[in-house]
Parts: sequence; C-alpha cells; structure tokens
Amino acid sequence: MKNTVVLLPILLLFFGCKFDNPKERARPLIVATTSILADGIRNLVGENAEVVSLMPAGVDPHLYKASVRDLDLLQNADLVIYHGLFLEGKMTEIFEKLAFSQSLINVSEDIPDNLLLRSGPEAHSVDPHIWFDVSLWSLALSHASEEIVKWQPGWKSTVNKNTESYLSQLETLHNDNLAKVAALRNANQALITAHDAFSYFGKAYDLEVLGLQGLSTLSEPGLRDLTGLVSFIVERNIHAVFAEQTISPKAIEAVVAGCANQNHEIKLAGPLYTDSLGAADSSAGTYIGMVSTNVQVIFESLTQ
Repeated sequence: MKNTVVLLPILLLFFGCKFDNPKERARPLIVATTSILADGIRNLVGENAEVVSLMPAGVDPHLYKASVRDLDLLQNADLVIYHGLFLEGKMTEIFEKLAFSQSLINVSEDIPDNLLLRSGPEAHSVDPHIWFDVSLWSLALSHASEEIVKWQPGWKSTVNKNTESYLSQLETLHNDNLAKVAALRNANQALITAHDAFSYFGKAYDLEVLGLQGLSTLSEPGLRDLTGLVSFIVERNIHAVFAEQTISPKAIEAVVAGCANQNHEIKLAGPLYTDSLGAADSSAGTYIGMVSTNVQVIFESLTQ
C-alpha cells in the first residue's frame, strides 16, 4: 500500500500530459524494458529505429522501480516493448496507464498458455524467464516482429528479412544447446542456481534444474530449502552450483558451505547471466552471446 501511495502522485503527474520532444528525430525511438529484449528488437528493426534499453545491463527486473527520468523516456518513446508475464512486476500499473497514450508491444502475449510454466494458479505465478528456451524466445520475437510491421507497415520487407535471418541464428543456438546438455545428462548432473530462473532451460533441453529461491528474487530461501538442496547435491555427486550476475551470491554460498560440512567439496561457478545481458563489450553482451556463455560455463563446470 505504501508503494502505491508513493507512486500515485508520480503517475498522475506523468500521465496528465504528453511531454513534448523539442528535437525532431532522424529515426523513431523504441524503448525496450530490458537489455535482453532490446538486443532482440535491434536485430529485427536494424537501422530503421534507435532501440534503447530502459534497464541498464546488470539490473534485476524483478526489483526494478522506474524513476521519474525513466517515465519521461517511456512517454517520449515512439514505441515501448516489454516482456510481460509479470517480469517487470513493479511496472505493471505504469504499462496499464501508458497504453492510453502510447504504442506498446507485449512480446509474450502470443505464447500459448500450455507452453508456460507456473508455480501456482495465480496470474503472477507464471515463470517469466522464457528466453532460456531459445525456441520460446523465437516465438516471442516473431510476435514482436509482426506487431512492429503493423506499427510501421513501410518496414515490412526489411523487418521480415531481418527476422528470418535472426531466427535462423537462434535455431543454430538451440541445436548447439541440445548437443552440450546431452553430455550433462549422461554424467547425471543437474543445474543448481541461486533463484529458479532456468526452468524453461531445463524443460527445453531435458536437464534437471533446481533453484534455491523461487521464480522471483524477492523470495527468500528457508532452512528446509537449503538442507534439502545440500542433501540432493551430496547424493547425486553434483560438481558445481552457480551464482547469478544480478543476485547476491550469499545464499548460494551457504549451499557450498553446507556441502563442505558434509565432506562434499563443490565449486561455486559462474556467475551465470539470467535477467540481464553482460557489458556491451563482453562475450555475454548479446542474447546469443549470453546464452552461449552460460551454456559453456555450465558444461565446463559440471563435466570437469
């Protein structure tokens, strides 16, 4: 209730009028909420638009709160594109208000419900981390491509060509993942991370995945979670657990310590990239690079 009271005056001020942009743009401005999404959209639109990420690389979207400057950027955008599935949980009300004055695309709205993973019956219980199943991310970007063409019909030829090329690259990435993960299954290994972000990855590539925390980084692991995970690791002789780039390693370090108390030495590997790309000049600075980097780190850590 407190957050709503604080946010309401900002929303009323923000949506009460359209901010004027004094400069004529050479290209339309597209704002995508996360660095992962912004990279995908750049591959689709090419040079037709300037695409910027609302959240900088390294930011956790589960915890993200839009600033007044962010609201200004959203209002001045020609198009706003977001993940949906409550990934940007603290921005839901902003998107609802923004829909009255802006062009918006929710990239996940066309994903069939039977392909989504849920932790419960509530709407917000859906797992939003669809990009870890490359085939699902391809569906999301295909939907974004169709909606962008509806928004700018003159871009149809270019966007369709770019989309076909990028989806071909994603298919290659998907097949590479299948090959590497097969070796992990043969070694009876499992992927264990700080929070439950890799369930789609596990389902798509048939790898057992466990997270110490729930779907959101807002959740806190309990002693039972920690004890059960340590027992599983020891029984299965798991070789490594993984920290994550946007999350404090404190909880997963407790898992390593718990294993040591049972005379099972285990590596703390990573950090893996989960809810954000890496720095622009790093190997994980693109979506394809991020997924490839993660899979290589997982493969090497669990097979050596």
